[in-house]
Amino acid sequence: MPLSWNEIKHNAISFSHEWETASRENAEAKTFWDEFFGVFGVKRRVVASFEEPIKKLNGQYGYIDLFWSGMLLVEHKSRGKDLSKAGSQAFQYIQDLVSQGRQSEVPRYVIVSDFAKIALHDLEPVGQRDLPLFDQWRVETVEFPLTELHRYIHAFAFIPGYKQHTYENQDPINLEAVGILGNLHDTLESGGYQGHELERFLVRILFCMFAEDTGIFERETFKLYIENHTKEDGSDLGLHLARLFEVLNTPPENRQKNLDEDLTLFRYVNGALFAEKLHFADFNRDMRNALLACTRFDWSQISPAIFGSLFQAVMEPKERRQSGGHYTSERDILKVVRSLFLDDLRAEFEKIKKNKPELERFHKKLASLKFLDPACGCGNFLVITYRELRQLENELLKELTGQQVHDIEHLSKIDVDAFYGIEIKEWPARIAEVAMWLMDHQMNLKLAEMFGQYYARLPLRKSPTILCGNALREDWKKLLPPEKCSFVLGNPPFVGAKFQTEEQRADICSVMVGVESSGLLDYVTGWYFKAAQYIQGTKVTVGFVSTNSISQGEQAGALWLPLFQIFGLKIHFAHRTFSWASDARGKAHVHVVIIGFGAFNKSPKQIYDYPQEGQSIVQTAKNISPYLVEGSDQAILNRMKPLCNVPEMGIGNKPIDDGNYLFTPAEKKEFLRAEPEAKEYFKIWIGADEFINGIERWCLWLGECPPDKLREMSHAKARVEAVKKFRLASKSAPTRKIAEMPTRFHVENMPKRSYLLIPRVSSERRKYIPIGFISPTILSSDATLIIPNATPFHFGILSSAMHMAWVRQVCGRLKSDYRYSNKLVYNNYPWPENPSLTQRQAVEEAAQAVIDVRKEFKDSTLADLYDPLSMPPKLVKAHAQLDKAVDKCYRSNPFDSERQRIEYLFGLYEKLTAPLVTGLSKKKPRRKK
Repeated sequence: MPLSWNEIKHNAISFSHEWETASRENAEAKTFWDEFFGVFGVKRRVVASFEEPIKKLNGQYGYIDLFWSGMLLVEHKSRGKDLSKAGSQAFQYIQDLVSQGRQSEVPRYVIVSDFAKIALHDLEPVGQRDLPLFDQWRVETVEFPLTELHRYIHAFAFIPGYKQHTYENQDPINLEAVGILGNLHDTLESGGYQGHELERFLVRILFCMFAEDTGIFERETFKLYIENHTKEDGSDLGLHLARLFEVLNTPPENRQKNLDEDLTLFRYVNGALFAEKLHFADFNRDMRNALLACTRFDWSQISPAIFGSLFQAVMEPKERRQSGGHYTSERDILKVVRSLFLDDLRAEFEKIKKNKPELERFHKKLASLKFLDPACGCGNFLVITYRELRQLENELLKELTGQQVHDIEHLSKIDVDAFYGIEIKEWPARIAEVAMWLMDHQMNLKLAEMFGQYYARLPLRKSPTILCGNALREDWKKLLPPEKCSFVLGNPPFVGAKFQTEEQRADICSVMVGVESSGLLDYVTGWYFKAAQYIQGTKVTVGFVSTNSISQGEQAGALWLPLFQIFGLKIHFAHRTFSWASDARGKAHVHVVIIGFGAFNKSPKQIYDYPQEGQSIVQTAKNISPYLVEGSDQAILNRMKPLCNVPEMGIGNKPIDDGNYLFTPAEKKEFLRAEPEAKEYFKIWIGADEFINGIERWCLWLGECPPDKLREMSHAKARVEAVKKFRLASKSAPTRKIAEMPTRFHVENMPKRSYLLIPRVSSERRKYIPIGFISPTILSSDATLIIPNATPFHFGILSSAMHMAWVRQVCGRLKSDYRYSNKLVYNNYPWPENPSLTQRQAVEEAAQAVIDVRKEFKDSTLADLYDPLSMPPKLVKAHAQLDKAVDKCYRSNPFDSERQRIEYLFGLYEKLTAPLVTGLSKKKPRRKK
């Protein structure tokens, strides 16, 4: 068992007195460092060696005074020598390690001493120990006289395993950990040790390595047991590990009297981690070497908060190839945790921190909280929640007790058994348990450091409750009765409606029995309905991370109207769209929202905006709408006709021709070479891609071709026959029906005069969706929407920042691109109410100016012109003038932000639809029979 901090401090004072007169490096340095390690209860020879040879850049050899691979390098000089020179020599040795390819051995700490003084250099703050040039490093240094060692003793917490690391931006370390553990996984798997037993085995191995690096076990006990008790060919390693696992699951009083002395050093763990009997893993030399390589890594550098996701990368080799130890950013998880409960708890603590009776009450409150993550995966949310609660409790205990406590064993009232989770796969569920125990240990170390005593909850007596099952099929109430639950939180799986498996569709149907339009909903929404059912009649608050699709497009209405009307939910807080970071190499960031809700009302409510990456602005709101802006509990549904008095919008032409009527310029040229008579029937064909990127395509339009002419064109006739055959083979009855008229399109929309074209899909990077007037001689495809009777005024409004604010909030998405809809976006858009003639003329003039500027750039495509990086300044100014003109049609005061625009538009929408809403508000969603 590691020494307590009080014991270590006492030892440090004695050590300082004993060595206060020492002066000669050669005669006394080795004994000095043996006893220095003894201050912390660690045997130096177990972890570090003297006179480590290192080849210098000049080809000669030098010798490091004391070396602990990957952890510590010591240079010692005689009393009175210049420590800066000793430091330069130490850093030169590090450069030599790098140049020799011994990167993994580069230590985090450097100590230089002349007996009278000690200087400790910590290289971790920059997280750049792999830089090849030591002069690029910025180092955190503490220097003090030997007589004050006891005052600085916590700086050496890494020696007994107490050290708390900074875990942010540790991608290189995570990547190395994944590689090391992944190699062990692969060697075991290739040897035939697979599936459940391999997963369970690796969890145990990782626990043991973490334990010996963080003070749960004595330093190096696991590594030395393998090195000293097993054969180099690995033939008996599986047997010895099985014996060790058995010992770890056996209380000391039940262990055999003749147990090997080295096995007695291992503490009883319990917690069922080592209870299951596993088959032996048959090792060979390579497999043993892979395991020993793992033991040489400093696992205390890996936060338990990412332990599960790191392990996931190990178990999934495809993910591992692009992973940097991929894990959900703690920063993003804390957005959920803080908004859901932590900020409120901390505010309460600050108010009462000087009131002891109130602190005692508050402590009981903290101990009573229970948490459920119904999609817990490897436990990241639970682990970070537990860490934050324990940190708050530690601060509370400091206020409540001071620092004069004789026994800290019963001080902490928060334990892992207050945490519940559901996970569909077994091994992440088991990893979540272990991650919670490891975080518990780290928080116990912090408590021990605060009060100067050793504290560890071993053997494990309490466990988190992680149910292995399908969360959409399980009864959450049986796992944790809702009246005992405090908060539900998590990050349910992101699967789009169109990408769900049959099993996932069945899951959604089982949760949303009778809910209309459930087929539109993403898989994540199943957790919203399950949570809504679970929290009925309680004060439980839920906080979920979701793709932003659930607050946009058709899903907003399909999801939130039933939640509001059937379950009486209210949104308490919302983080509007931001990029949810996974620290994985090659991983695309997902655009998400965080939504907190309950089956009761709360005031005030908070809305978090992210105008720039990593920066948030929070504002209070009276009510939060499904679109995560201030507004009513109404959602926008598809409308067949425009809400306002504007021309109707329809889709372009839909051939259903299997590509037989569409041609590239080269294909058209080849076709006309064989059949020149068809030239008059070719028309320019334009879809969203062609319109935005200036791509030339052609359509063979035979819908109005006389039968006698068609009969004379054999190649054209062959195309018609191919279309007919294709349509007849369709599973769709309407498609088979139009096979009777193979020269016609399924949808035909061919205005007789210029019309306005809007691409149905456009990049979200653009500030404006590029739209434009098209000649009637051009046929538009169904990848576009068109307004036959549009005017420059309509162009101006639809090209404005005001309309784009509506688009960004209401339209659906294809990946992250805008997916414009006539029924949802255009038909529901609240146009300006009765703009004056002057206002209309101002919009039309500004709209024409935009069109004129675009014509000046004849060689540029719309993609070029509307790229945010290359948009011409002249066009930027023209659009700015148009925005001002459109804004004045709505109100005289300018809009300061997009949120102001969208809240104004929703207010206007509610006003325009008030008679309809009043009639519908009492109706519940129709249910399927």
